[in-house]
Amino acid sequence: MISGGELRKGILIELDDKLYQVVEYQHVKMKRTALAKVKLRDLNAGHIVERSFQTDEKLTRARLDVRQMQYLYNDGGLYYFMDQENFEQMPLTEKQLDEVLKYLKDGTTVEVSSYKGEVVDIELPITVELEVTKTDPGFKGDTATGGTKSATLETGFTVQVPLFVNEGDVLKIDTRNGSYLERSG
Repeated sequence: MISGGELRKGILIELDDKLYQVVEYQHVKMKRTALAKVKLRDLNAGHIVERSFQTDEKLTRARLDVRQMQYLYNDGGLYYFMDQENFEQMPLTEKQLDEVLKYLKDGTTVEVSSYKGEVVDIELPITVELEVTKTDPGFKGDTATGGTKSATLETGFTVQVPLFVNEGDVLKIDTRNGSYLERSG
């Protein structure tokens, strides 16, 4: 249990049988009482709600089960991951993975967070290395500080890259914003 006065950004609570994460917190003093005004993100639906709690009001703090899992393969619409500790396999759907699919290739290790057996978040490493499968060729005179062009990566994701990048190059990509960082190797 956690009181309304102990809420902080990032804390997970269970409210009305739903899982919420505090995204914004404000402590408001009134004449005889104090309130905690918070913005909460519904981790299942994704929308934001605003609520106020008395600072002494008791709330249920949620605990997530976080496991390191390695992506193995996909079969139709299911993507199979293996737990790094007990080697159990778990299938996830395209809907559960959503944006993660842009960066997912065989062998990628991710953190899978679940609550009461239901997956609520999948966290990628900050950077991944992906091979360029399609891009326009670079020409003599193209410089590192010049323009950019589109490159399609092995996962099907398209990213803007410098003109000197060619097909077959392996690139380091930032998974937080989908940007090109550098050419590897």
